[in-house]
Amino acid sequence: MMCPREPISRRQFLWGALKAGVLAFCGAALYPILRYLTPPRGSEASVSSTVAGKVGELAANSAKIFRFGNRPGLLVNTPDGQLKAFSAVCTHLNCTVQYGAENSVIWCACHNGKFDLNGQVISGPPPRPLEAYQVNIRGEDIVVSKAS
Repeated sequence: MMCPREPISRRQFLWGALKAGVLAFCGAALYPILRYLTPPRGSEASVSSTVAGKVGELAANSAKIFRFGNRPGLLVNTPDGQLKAFSAVCTHLNCTVQYGAENSVIWCACHNGKFDLNGQVISGPPPRPLEAYQVNIRGEDIVVSKAS
C-alpha cells in the first residue's frame, strides 16, 4: 500500500530552487578557475630537427619565423649572408622575438629586450641568451636541429 505524499509548499520549492541556483553558479565559476590552474596533460612533441626553409628564400639581413615542434623558431640570414637559427621565445616572459633589420638585432617587443646575432643579451630584462640551433643545408632545404 502506497502512502500519499505531502504536497510541497511554495516556500520549500523556492528554497530548493535557490539552493540549486547557488550550486550551479558556484560550479560555473569554479570550473574555469580550476582549468586555468591545472596544466593540460598533453605531452610536448619531441622534435630534434625540422626544415625551416629553402636555400635562397631569405635575402641578406632578413629573417623568418618557423615552427620547431610546437614552439616558434627564428631563422636569420645575417648581413654577411650567414644563416643562424634560434628559439624565437624570449627568455624573459616567453614572448615571441623578431628580427630588426635596421640595426641587425633580435628584438622582443614585450619589454624591449635585445639580443645580438649570436643570441646573447644586449639590453633589456632577459636573464639568459636565446637557445641557439644548428643550421645545415641538405639539398635545397635549410634544416635546423637542436645543438648537441
